[in-house]
Amino acid sequence: MSEIIVVIGDRLGKGQNVGKGVEAAGGKAIVISGMAADMKLGDMMNEVKADMGISFCGSGGAGAITAQSKYGYSARYGMRSVEEGLTALREGKTVLGFGFNDSEELGRRLTEEFIKLRS
Repeated sequence: MSEIIVVIGDRLGKGQNVGKGVEAAGGKAIVISGMAADMKLGDMMNEVKADMGISFCGSGGAGAITAQSKYGYSARYGMRSVEEGLTALREGKTVLGFGFNDSEELGRRLTEEFIKLRS
């Protein structure tokens, strides 16, 4: 089975901790650099043929909505907890929009769940 590729876009240019969690779970993390990186999520996912995208901004929606609108990715946004993200993955979503939560736990648990669902 091929490696899971996860793209991370954060409105404030963060996401490195989520990326560490993705890699701890065996995935490959691509953290988009710079401010407003969440708005580039769909473009980067499309470019690298990513399996999953994680977007962060105040509302938890802008980057995920843009990826869904522009490329047709199945998205859930406005989430605030790891559990909401796990539920979204179980429902077949591949783009997850959160309020700010740059934590290793989030990246690790989402990637572990994605791998489990895919196998």
